[in-house]
Amino acid sequence: EVQLVESGGGLVQAGGSLRLSCAASIFAHGDYAIGWFRQAPGRSREGISCITRRQGHESTYYADPVKGRFTISSDTAKNTVYLQMDGLKPEDMATYYCAATYRTIVVYYSVCPDWDEYDSWGQGTQVTVST
Repeated sequence: EVQLVESGGGLVQAGGSLRLSCAASIFAHGDYAIGWFRQAPGRSREGISCITRRQGHESTYYADPVKGRFTISSDTAKNTVYLQMDGLKPEDMATYYCAATYRTIVVYYSVCPDWDEYDSWGQGTQVTVST
């Protein structure tokens, strides 16, 4: 089973930046998808970004609310995926989760897997944005 551990959440003023980390024991599998989701109180889980690796090539995806402000990247040497969040807004405040799968049918046939296509989840990290 893939283990995921998020870190990097915290309190930041609107307009500020945070970098979330997701330490993932998945990189040895070669092909995989790692996604970032968030959930605010009273709201449904929202997929915001993912990174997929297929035969050594990485692809990234961003949901419209974060496009141009968030950047997903990976450091395979550190077995970590990052989510750089710039220009944070109050509406970005939520618990952020990373998720992972290495199932071929998901990695190769989904641009960015939906939340129910992932097999492993981290415990979440809280992001609070103050005005």
